[in-house]
Formats: sequence, C-alpha cells, structure tokens
Amino acid sequence: MSTHHTTAADASGIATPPGRGPVVDAVVVGAMDEEIRPYSRRATDAGPVVERGRARGQVVTIGGATLLIVRSGIGLVNAAAAAVAALSTSRPRAIISTGSAGGLAKGVKVGDVVVGDSYTYAGADATAFDYVRGQVPGMPASYEADAELLAAASRTAPPAGALRVGQMVSDDSFITEVNLAEVRGHFPDALSTDMETTALAQVAHSYSLPFLSVRGISDLCGPDADEDFHLGVDEAAERAAVVVLAALGA
Repeated sequence: MSTHHTTAADASGIATPPGRGPVVDAVVVGAMDEEIRPYSRRATDAGPVVERGRARGQVVTIGGATLLIVRSGIGLVNAAAAAVAALSTSRPRAIISTGSAGGLAKGVKVGDVVVGDSYTYAGADATAFDYVRGQVPGMPASYEADAELLAAASRTAPPAGALRVGQMVSDDSFITEVNLAEVRGHFPDALSTDMETTALAQVAHSYSLPFLSVRGISDLCGPDADEDFHLGVDEAAERAAVVVLAALGA
C-alpha cells in the first residue's frame, strides 16, 4: 500500500485530507489534558467535546483562529490514531504537536521551549537493511517542519525560558541514564524527546499537511534529571501554547 495519500484541495488551493467536517486552521494535539488546557482556557467559542477511541476533541475559536484541539493519550500509536480520527472529521490546514518534553541536549534547561525543525524516531533501527537510524522502512529518514510555521514560531519569545530550535526525537520508551549516551550518540543534534511528535509528523507527511511541534521542557533526561527542578506539565504546556498560538496568528 502506498505510504503517500492523495489529498484534495480547498478553494484556497491548500491540500486537505478526504475528511468531512469543518475547515480548521490546525489540529492541535497534546497527549494529556494538561497539555490541551491552555487552548481550551483561551477559547472564546467552543463546540461539543467528541470522543473517538481514546481521543477527545473539540473545535474552539481562539482569536482569529479556529482549532480542533485533541487530547490523544500518551504514546506514538495513541497520537497517530488520534490524528487520523481528527482528519476524518475535519479539514485542517496544519497539524501541530504541543505539550511537554524532556530535555535531551546538554544546555537545554527546564522551562525552555523547543521548536522542532525536524523529527525522527529514537528507537527505530532498520540499519541491517540499509536504512539510517531512526528511519521507518519506506518512510523518510526524518520529517521536516513546515517552513512558514517554523519561521513564525522561531520569532516568538515564550513567556519564560529560552526558545530553542532544532531536532526532536520520539519514542515509546523513556530516555534515562541507561540509554541516554546511545540516543545522544545517534542523534547528537536532538534537543528534546517526547512520546508523540514523530508519529504526528508521519501522519502529516502521509496526508501532505504542514506540521510543527512546539514543546515546553518539563524535565531533563538521564543523570541531569536529578540536578534540576521539574516544571509542572501544565506550565511547560502553557509556554509551548503561547508560541503555537503566535505561530498560527491566533
């Protein structure tokens, strides 16, 4: 089966998946309620909450933007399933990954906000078949952020902490001191790690939709985890949401 799906185009010429329902500026996906709450709290208008499988979604208006905010559940499969469910009920112009993440690179601090410019799987290993580390067979070695969304997000200062732009990696396993050196060795440019972003990037790629991930750093990976304070997921998500909404013009 082809890994690239043909999409239709709306009146503006923007490619959209073959779903039904309203056109929205973006599907914004967070794994936990705390990661979606910064958006629902800002909504000036909100539709009914709809559940599909483990995902929960709601169309909201924030400023001049109409968003489908989705609580996916934690993990790669939950994220991908939630995104596909959202695409079946709406026609988004982009997919956004939001919420919290672990700081991976040295120098990344708790409270920083990371804007991803590329995304790959930390645990994918088909190198025995001549794929690069992080690449799922038949798919790109990495997924790239949409240039316009990336530029807009990169111009936005978070309410606290530094804004950092770079690679993100995702996996269904936590990165601890046991595997930290290995992950850093394979992905020396990666700034952060989470459990959903790359799966969402793959869905966006498959449907030819612009994609961006913005994550607040709530803790650090490996031995450094005990050397710095932890930021609450709600505060990390709030800092990420400020950047996301600015990038969307909301």
